[in-house]
Amino acid sequence: MKPIIRNILAVIAGLLVGGALNMALVEIGGKLVPAPAGADVTSMEGLKSSMHLFTPVNFLFPFLAHALGTFVGAVLAAFFAVSHKMWFALGIGVCFLVGGILNIVMLPSPLWFTLLDLVVAYIPMGYLAGKMFRKGK
Repeated sequence: MKPIIRNILAVIAGLLVGGALNMALVEIGGKLVPAPAGADVTSMEGLKSSMHLFTPVNFLFPFLAHALGTFVGAVLAAFFAVSHKMWFALGIGVCFLVGGILNIVMLPSPLWFTLLDLVVAYIPMGYLAGKMFRKGK
């Protein structure tokens, strides 16, 4: 297989698997950590208007979903990439960061969560994944 094709497939696999893991963890989190009493989580508008009711524990699974989804996606991209493994891992981190920014624009969250999510869950996870595949290890 040509290197460019393999690199493209590595990115696609990283985005798909990382995104699927992200969605699965958010779904599981909603079952393990129920929404606060009175919170309407059935629609985006209901979620926006209920956000003030959420406690830090309600943000645990969304954070884990973002961080682990990014990390696993970046690991896959770096593993399957022919070259420039760190750049592919960081590229996945940037793609998920853009998604995180869009999510925060659509669904405002508390400032502490926004900062934690944007600073820790995306680029650092891509970097850690890339470090796993550096040469000379």
